[in-house]
Amino acid sequence: MQGSGLIVSNPKVMTGKPVIRGTRITVELILEKFAAGQTEEQILLAHPHITREGIRAALAFAAEALQASVVYPVERVAS
Repeated sequence: MQGSGLIVSNPKVMTGKPVIRGTRITVELILEKFAAGQTEEQILLAHPHITREGIRAALAFAAEALQASVVYPVERVAS
């Protein structure tokens, strides 16, 4: 999805974090908003300068990034 051109990274914008092209809205922020329970509609209302396609590109970018061969340690909580 990175090839779609909707997600870009520039060291001079948001310290190089991946953003939706033409904005300062990071992929990280989109993920945080969904994790907090916001809907796509709520995100679009809060940020009218982004598009549905931009949100979906951010999600696809994150999914692609997590497919890398990296082991993420998960802390186990005692039950």
